[in-house]
Amino acid sequence: MRSFLVFTIFCLAASAAHAQLACSSMSLGIGASLNGFLPFPADNAWNQDISNSPIDPNSASIINFIGASTPLHPDFGAGLYAGQTIGIPYDIVSGSPFVNVKYTAYGSESDPGPMPIPANAPIEGYPHPGNGDRHVLILDRDNCWLYELYSSYVQKNGTWNAGSGAVWDLLNDEQRPYTWTSADAAGLSVFAGLARYDEVAAGQIQHALRFTLANSATAFTPPASHWAGNSNNQYAAPMGMRMRLQASYDISGFPPQAQTILAALKKYGMIMADNGSSMYITGDPDNRWNNNDLATLKQVPASAFDVILISPLYTPQNVPTGPSPTISSFTANPSTVTKGQPVTLSWNVTNASYFVVSPQVGAVRGNSVIVNPTVTTTYTLYGTNTYGRTTATVKVTVQ
Repeated sequence: MRSFLVFTIFCLAASAAHAQLACSSMSLGIGASLNGFLPFPADNAWNQDISNSPIDPNSASIINFIGASTPLHPDFGAGLYAGQTIGIPYDIVSGSPFVNVKYTAYGSESDPGPMPIPANAPIEGYPHPGNGDRHVLILDRDNCWLYELYSSYVQKNGTWNAGSGAVWDLLNDEQRPYTWTSADAAGLSVFAGLARYDEVAAGQIQHALRFTLANSATAFTPPASHWAGNSNNQYAAPMGMRMRLQASYDISGFPPQAQTILAALKKYGMIMADNGSSMYITGDPDNRWNNNDLATLKQVPASAFDVILISPLYTPQNVPTGPSPTISSFTANPSTVTKGQPVTLSWNVTNASYFVVSPQVGAVRGNSVIVNPTVTTTYTLYGTNTYGRTTATVKVTVQ
């Protein structure tokens, strides 16, 4: 039995190491290729094949409330519209300085910094972001974490102000705490649902797409964790609702880029992520998109989709509750040092999905990290799971 356990642990460690190696193969830069790396595990909701999943009994009524003739609409493409790029950009970085993030709206539901966000990170709508959602999406190639900000504003000293923000472990399944937002209204990863040019150029999208609807209920269904209800209609969509293009819908006549997107919508579907224009799907801005190809997506009506079974459905009356992580210890060794001397921060925590150590460290796996403080510093450990967050502090004195 012991040898089997050792073998299992070895296999899990090897699998994680292989996944992180694949993460390190991503190219660097704005809109760079992931070179086949698939964010999050294969069983993650974004990556699940739902081509045979059951249809919700209210599917037709939900579609009619959206508007059966409402067309699919690509909210991304090449070039500029009104002086802005079209879509939500992302940037893959390596060794970027970790900087502090100050939250201006949803700080209690956001992950603390520091985060590896360059001062020149592209803001949604660049080169003239304006007053829209101003998302910033950063993939840390070295450590395989994804950082996402909403309503982002870089400061003169290189730090950032943001309305909200979330950290995502690209190697593991993760859900925001129930009722918490992220950089998206539904509490989802924005990046996970982008139609990216590098995927389409490779001929296959292997995940669900992000989309918006004008009306939503005060409810959510997994993988969402948050609502932003603006309608009392019984057929208004909950955040996280998934729609699938019908298998019988003929996509053979569509041009290549559109056909690849439609094939993904048959296999993986699209997940309701925010309030916005109805049936708008999201992608990255890239001058290699063929806007004429993408425009043919507007031929596809909402009536060509089915709503996947909505279960479970969470409302303010039945949100799951449970224990937040338990931090048994958080220690520094040594706790008194000379300037720049290494210190090992260690913790014993149960029931946590991921950790952030602030300041200086950021998101981290495992149960220890080495820091080199130059001044007396109080470190805070944040342990988070689907029910909430627990914190602990330890002080390191620099003599």
